Amino acid sequence: MLDLCSISHKGGIVLWSRSFTPEASHAASTSTSPVNSLVRDALIEGTADTKYEKDGYAVRWTFMNDLELIFVVAYQRILQLTYVDDLLFGLKKLFIQYFGPFLTSFVASLHASSSGQPTRDSAMSWDFSKAFEGWDAAFDQLLKGLEQKAAQERKSRVRTWIPPVAAEVNPGSDDDFGAKQTSELTDQQQIARKVQALQSRPRGRGGRRGGRGMARLDSGSGRDSVPNSDSETPTKKSKAKTARHWGDQPVTEADMKDLDYSGDQPLNLDAVSHDIQSLVDEASLGTRTTDGMYEVKDWTFAGQGDVLSKIAGPVTDTGSMGRLSSMFARLTGSKVLTDKDLKPVLDAMKQHLMSKNVAMNISEKICEGVAEGLVGKKVGSFQTTNAAFRQALSASLTRILTPKTSTDLLLSIRNKLSSPLPSTQQRMPYSMTFVGVNGVGKSTNLSKVCFWLIQNGLRVLIAACDTFRSGAVEQLRVHVRNLSMLGVNGAGDSKGRVELFERGYGKDAAGIAREAITYAKDNGFDVVLIDTAGRMQDNEPLMRALAKLVSTNNPDKIIFVGEALVGNEAVDQLTKFDRALRDFSSAAGGPGRGIDGMLVTKWDTVDDKVGAALSMTYTTGQPIIFVGCGQTYTDLRQLRIANVVQAILSD
Repeated sequence: MLDLCSISHKGGIVLWSRSFTPEASHAASTSTSPVNSLVRDALIEGTADTKYEKDGYAVRWTFMNDLELIFVVAYQRILQLTYVDDLLFGLKKLFIQYFGPFLTSFVASLHASSSGQPTRDSAMSWDFSKAFEGWDAAFDQLLKGLEQKAAQERKSRVRTWIPPVAAEVNPGSDDDFGAKQTSELTDQQQIARKVQALQSRPRGRGGRRGGRGMARLDSGSGRDSVPNSDSETPTKKSKAKTARHWGDQPVTEADMKDLDYSGDQPLNLDAVSHDIQSLVDEASLGTRTTDGMYEVKDWTFAGQGDVLSKIAGPVTDTGSMGRLSSMFARLTGSKVLTDKDLKPVLDAMKQHLMSKNVAMNISEKICEGVAEGLVGKKVGSFQTTNAAFRQALSASLTRILTPKTSTDLLLSIRNKLSSPLPSTQQRMPYSMTFVGVNGVGKSTNLSKVCFWLIQNGLRVLIAACDTFRSGAVEQLRVHVRNLSMLGVNGAGDSKGRVELFERGYGKDAAGIAREAITYAKDNGFDVVLIDTAGRMQDNEPLMRALAKLVSTNNPDKIIFVGEALVGNEAVDQLTKFDRALRDFSSAAGGPGRGIDGMLVTKWDTVDDKVGAALSMTYTTGQPIIFVGCGQTYTDLRQLRIANVVQAILSD
């Protein structure tokens, strides 16, 4: 069931509205209206898709650009209404068909009023209830037809299950006869196989069980005894086991000593030191700035130079950008570009973006941004048109990739640690919680972030809050040992700079995180990294437990860890994690926290198909702080918008 439908002008004038529930009617008259939230949070910022969710509502909308109209439908998010898209399409089509001339004059009057030109219509008091008389009946008829159609489709999808005994009701049916014939044929085949097995058995004095008795019964024919089952066959006495030899030479005492990893053996520090140094890739090390800060490297696409300029390259290029270039070659001359002229070019661009794992709705949004920048411009030479297209495309991609918040995590940490406090108040450490689904690499990349923080002179406490997965605490213990031996710039021991806080398995993760933050505050740690157990985004009990950890400890950053391998599945995981955290943490009495940033792992496996990064940033408006691209502690990279644009537009 719908909650609210409305038709309004982009300037904020509501032409028509219908509330279907008392709650929606009350919300429509307040600032919490889903339509007001849509305009404030999505349309003004220009970062939302044609679906928006707020306070339990799902809001869908569509535009009529010529008349500057917005058609909005709101309903409860928990409902699965399949006819909403058809309703929006029919709503727009019927409304324009009924009141097209009136709307044209209305919009023209608004434009004249805004430009200060006095017109006859501008002085009129627009009476929408009278102008749209009869529209309610037409809308009711449209909605009733769509609801009936959806109900029929649901009935057609329901299949009645017939129990097995129903086949006995009509024994003369063809299906029953075929089933019986098949059953009889199967029995005959089984009998024939058993007879053949009996006939082919070698003659002897009897089987293993009851052989003598069967031999006496069959003594006249001299036939061997019949086994109790098909699998019962005479077997020979098994041989004694012999030792397996893995090499040409026997194992010596020296080999056994090298392979002995028991706890009472002395630790070979030289071997451990060599093993630790292999966890740092010298080629992947970051750089030191003039003020001594350690920055990780930027991720760069190992492709073909500036691909934006490649659009203006030779038409003979066989790639998708080459086909796009050939399409632009036709748009030359002295004319003004229209939507019709750009449609084939934008369709080709949309397919190219989708091939780079950019979600379809975001590809359409990018193409809409390009069209807005080009429609109405006069076409000149090929170079002029191509340059305008490059500028519009780059601006559209940059606008979507630019997050709402800063990506400088180190600046945020230093601001909190250096902020003035009263003398009676103890400084709290900066805390970060790492969340995500199972197996994406949360613990490994948490250790990479810890290495980066240590190189910047910060003391880090790692809280082992994954109390479910076997070996999770031991894994972090090994990372802490390695990071302690690496130190800053790989010089000397830095045991005091990193420490593990753990309480074993089966404990409450929220309580462990709270104890870890208190311990870090009392012992002078700068940052607390909270490792959590992996969980699927649809598992409500586990998501509630994670929301409890967030609402109890209120970390400074909640970082979602997703892997680049799954493409747009990571967008679905991110969306549901963010929604569940907001809903459950607010229900638990917290401020309703969501995801604050992303860390994308296994980035080195996707080459130039980096569209998932664009989709994730667009969906949440939050930045991708780091990407993981290897197995060592130095394999952490920052994303630059220009490099992502280059990879997306490459052939």
